[in-house]
Amino acid sequence: MGKSSITKPIALIHSPITLPYPIDVETYISQIYFVGDYVYKVKKPVNYGYLDFTTLEKRKHYCEREVELNRRLCPDVYLGVVPITRTGKGYGFGGDGEIVEYAVKMKKLSQDGMLDILLSKGKATVGMMVDLAEKVADFHRRAETDYRISTYGDVDEIDRNVGENFIQTTKYIGGIIPKSQFNSIRRYTYGFIMDNIALLNKRIKQDKIRDCHGDLHSKSICFTDSGIKIFDCIEFNDRFRYGDVASEVAFLAMDLDYHGREDLSKVFVDAYVRASGDKELLSLLDFYKVYRAYVRGKVSCFRSENHDLSKSEREAIIEEAKRYFSLAGSYIK
Repeated sequence: MGKSSITKPIALIHSPITLPYPIDVETYISQIYFVGDYVYKVKKPVNYGYLDFTTLEKRKHYCEREVELNRRLCPDVYLGVVPITRTGKGYGFGGDGEIVEYAVKMKKLSQDGMLDILLSKGKATVGMMVDLAEKVADFHRRAETDYRISTYGDVDEIDRNVGENFIQTTKYIGGIIPKSQFNSIRRYTYGFIMDNIALLNKRIKQDKIRDCHGDLHSKSICFTDSGIKIFDCIEFNDRFRYGDVASEVAFLAMDLDYHGREDLSKVFVDAYVRASGDKELLSLLDFYKVYRAYVRGKVSCFRSENHDLSKSEREAIIEEAKRYFSLAGSYIK
């Protein structure tokens, strides 16, 4: 997400829809309802520049896009797009009333199988990481690539992404991120790009730039009796999914490091390399770990500016950002 910046959403004239269910999860772009064995995800009518959900037609389109893309990795979880209708009795999912909104309908997954929960309880295993790596390698092998997608592996594109990261975090230097840490990460990043132009260009020729998941971390992975479910890929902006498969592997490896499981991170990477045969990925791993950790730190900085946060919530998010920046710095040899 190097090109993105989270800004205040535009003002909208939009009547609020009150469904007869509590909102179980709310993000800055969606509201999620758990209803029985199902999950309904409703997109908010917002525009952040890099995503635009401001019309009913656009929200329907991106609901359909979300189902289409996520069925690549868990077809049995994403059931389809359902209308939200209005009748004399109020609003509800489905029905024959006036269509006022749309929602993505999914099967509810067990929280006990979520990778972030398993990590927090010390229940994630070596075998799980091997199985996960093989699934990701198979997904990357089948993922779409073409000339247009490959351009996102271009050195100029990578340079632009990392550059915007640094520009967008300038205001946090000396506060959330120490100046020396910022300078060290910046110097390493540009130095790596300049020293590895041939390798980065080679990755393009080898078709390693693919239409990936885009947001592969532990909260998007669930282990179930019927297999591993990888869900919640980025649907709202194609270019956030396009990139070197090494960057996607580094994202999850970094996330495992963040959770204090460097051992499982190594198992995952090694198993991916065995399954894919992509040994050159190892030469790019630390670079992309730095990039991914820095992006997570940046996003946490943005989240800390939400005026609805309590003091303790803001402090926790700031500490999270500091941890990510510190982790990014730790990968620099």
